[in-house]
Amino acid sequence: MKKWKRSTRLVDMTQQLTLQPHRLISLSEFANRYQAAKSSISEDLAILHEVFHQEGYGWLETVSGAAGGVRFIPKTTREKAEEIAERLCRQLESPDRILPGGYLYLSDLLGDSLMVRDIGRIWATVFAEERVDAIMTVETKGIPLAYATAGLLGVPVAIVRRDSRITEGSVVTINTVSGSSRRLGSLSLSRRSLKEGSRVLIVDDFMKAGSTVRGMMDLCREFQAEVAGVGVMAELLAQERLVDQYYSLVTVAEVDERERRIQVLKGNLFSGEAFTWKS
Repeated sequence: MKKWKRSTRLVDMTQQLTLQPHRLISLSEFANRYQAAKSSISEDLAILHEVFHQEGYGWLETVSGAAGGVRFIPKTTREKAEEIAERLCRQLESPDRILPGGYLYLSDLLGDSLMVRDIGRIWATVFAEERVDAIMTVETKGIPLAYATAGLLGVPVAIVRRDSRITEGSVVTINTVSGSSRRLGSLSLSRRSLKEGSRVLIVDDFMKAGSTVRGMMDLCREFQAEVAGVGVMAELLAQERLVDQYYSLVTVAEVDERERRIQVLKGNLFSGEAFTWKS
């Protein structure tokens, strides 16, 4: 087996850590891979930790003991998160986004892989210490955000359907009621897509009164699962809210269809002490 140069080793080690976030990798695994002493591996990891931390990419968490090792925790800073939120506000305020009925066009934003990745990193930062076992979202627009977040937390995605499919196998279905129109609907989740007792992070693209999020919370109860948190890309400022505890990246304060005007503000994630950003 070849012996790696240090420069090459650092590049490959970075790749191994960032592609497997939250996975504990032992020093022995690195030492065997690179044919290097554990003391040299420890020095390499110290360099990577310093760079990750200084550049706001995250940091390396060390676990001591015989079964210990190191894991990469992806993070972002409050400053970078605010930049993303402000950029999202500017894009959402374009009058061209207004659709009949006061709806907003979001598909281009959810198709922007860089924007979606950045939002996923924000949720991975906010919920990094919540011991999340799975990400839950409802089809279809929330799926890109869910996978971006799941990839950085190293957990699977459970996709809730509005109509059950034969390819899903046995499903759990609940009825929902829209908070605004009082319209009946249903949400279904395959029994195989979520383990009972899981801690679930709910991620969605847009929340009005919160009936869809509330439905996903009700589905979690059917699986004896615990909701670890809720993160939505955008929320509509509403009088009636079916969800109390959640974080929003931006808030749509006003949609004036007649005047073709949209007002968007940074969400509650940045208000007061809603979330404590660690340096």
